[in-house]
Amino acid sequence: MEETPQNENLEFQNRIDLTELRNGVEAVRNELSKIIIGQKDMIDMLIASILANGHSLIEGVPGVAKTITAKLIAKTMKVDFSRIQFTPDLMPSDILGTSVYNMKNSEFEFKSGPIFSNIVLIDEINRAPAKTQAALFEAMEERQITIDGNTYKMEAPFLIFATQNPIEQEGTYRLPEAQLDRFLFKIEVDYPTLDEEIQIIETHHNRKELKNVDVVKGVLTAKQVEKFQQQVQEIIIEKHLINYIGKIVTSTRENSFLYLGASPRASLAILQASKAFAAMEGRDFVTPDDIKRCAIPVLQHRVIVTPEREMEGVTSKQVIKQMLESIEIPR
Repeated sequence: MEETPQNENLEFQNRIDLTELRNGVEAVRNELSKIIIGQKDMIDMLIASILANGHSLIEGVPGVAKTITAKLIAKTMKVDFSRIQFTPDLMPSDILGTSVYNMKNSEFEFKSGPIFSNIVLIDEINRAPAKTQAALFEAMEERQITIDGNTYKMEAPFLIFATQNPIEQEGTYRLPEAQLDRFLFKIEVDYPTLDEEIQIIETHHNRKELKNVDVVKGVLTAKQVEKFQQQVQEIIIEKHLINYIGKIVTSTRENSFLYLGASPRASLAILQASKAFAAMEGRDFVTPDDIKRCAIPVLQHRVIVTPEREMEGVTSKQVIKQMLESIEIPR
C-alpha cells in the first residue's frame, strides 16, 4: 500500500518531462544494436556527448568498431554527416574550404569544406600535421570558422567525433594539449568478449549482402536533438555536488603524480556530462554517481603524468581513479 504513493511522489518531483528524451535515447540504442555488438560504454558516452553538446575523441586499436559506431550514430539522427580522413598531406583548406574566384561576377566566393556539417567524423585525427589539426580549434570551441576576414557559423547541432589508434605511432602527430582540452570525452574502446566476438561473426554471416548503413534508420531530427540539449542544460545540480566537482578538478593540480592538472574547462565538462547521464537515466537531478561515471573520460586526456611515474607504468586513468577514491563522496 505504501509503495504506490511513493512512486507517485517520485513522478511528481520530476520537474522536467524527460520522457521524449529517454525514448529518443532508447531508440538510438535499439538502432545501433542492429549492427554494433557490445561496446555499450562507447555508445552511451557518444549519446551523452551529443546531449551535452560536446565533441568526443575515440581511441582504440583498428577493427573495434570506432568509425562505424560514430558513423551509425550519426545515421540515427536525420542530420548532415561528413567524414574526413586525416592524412599527412591534408591541408587546412581541405577541411574548412577556400575562396574561389568567380569569373562571371569577378568576385571571390567561399566554397565550404566538409567541416560544414552537423556531425563530422574525423578518422585518425593524429595522422595530420599540427597546422591541419589547428584548423579545428575555432570550429570546435566557437562553432564557427574565420577565413579571409569573414566569419561563417556552423549550423546546430555541430559535433566532432574523432578517432585515433594508440598503438601505431609511426607517421602520426600527437594532438596538442589545447586541442585535447576541447574534447568533452576521451573514450577508450576495448576488444569484445568471447561471447560478443561469436555474436559479431554470426550477425555478419546472417546479414549476407545487406550493408550496415541500410539496416539503421534515422529516429531523431535536428530539432529534437537541440531540444534535448536544452533540457540537459536545465537539469538540477545541488551546491554540494558543484563543490564535489571543484574538489575533483583542483585535486588534479595538486597531485604529485601529475605534471599537468585539469583546467576549468574540465570542471564545466564534468558538469555538462553528469547532467547528460542524469537525463539519460530519466532523472532531472545529478547524483554523485553521475559525476564519478564521467570523471575518467573527461579528465584522462587533460592531465599529464610526470615522466618519472610514466616510466614506472602509471597512467592518468589510474591516478584519477585513485583520486576519486580519496575524495569524500557527498550524500
